[in-house]
Amino acid sequence: MATDANAQQTIAPGSHTAEMQVKKSRFIGHAQHVDSWDKAQLYIQQIKEQHPKARHWCFGFRCGVNPIQERSSDDGEPTGTAGSPILGAITGEELSDTVCVVVRYFGGVKLGAGGLIRAYGRAARLVLREAPISILIPRSSLRIKVDSVYVGSVYEIVAKINGVASDEEYDADANLTITLTCETDRLEQLRQGLQDSTRGGVVFLQEGDESTYENN
Repeated sequence: MATDANAQQTIAPGSHTAEMQVKKSRFIGHAQHVDSWDKAQLYIQQIKEQHPKARHWCFGFRCGVNPIQERSSDDGEPTGTAGSPILGAITGEELSDTVCVVVRYFGGVKLGAGGLIRAYGRAARLVLREAPISILIPRSSLRIKVDSVYVGSVYEIVAKINGVASDEEYDADANLTITLTCETDRLEQLRQGLQDSTRGGVVFLQEGDESTYENN
């Protein structure tokens, strides 16, 4: 389970695989941690290239915090019998930033809609449960500009919240432009601290979000 309200689970880096058979059909689940739809598409294509003789390459994808992105594909199986169960397995395992592809080699016996739903969902859960779990920690960054007289205060505030300072630049007027990164739940604390310590002199230039992960 995630360690706090802001953290989320994902699978550990690397490609993970698990296989099962249902009435002579082979179902091979592949899963990987991804942080974008573009990376998920690349992984799906890699799996297709690994299994060029398979009948179907169905997938589920879930990523992000706010908003959450979700995609799925039945890839020629009857509507709702493959992609949805795979995506449901990702959601059911409380995972984010994850793509799961289930490859099917047809064994000559039709499974029916109910059989397909069970088979694809089970294959997805099998690989997701076998993969090691990591914890996603949402982090946010601020790009700020401030008079260099406040440099000491800026670094002191960042250190207090276990943040990171990077990409420091000074201009001809002795102003410092710097990127500050911290856990998202401490962002407002960082922002308020900067306002107070600079007497409102800080200029917020840009804000962004990212996630780091650590082994559970």
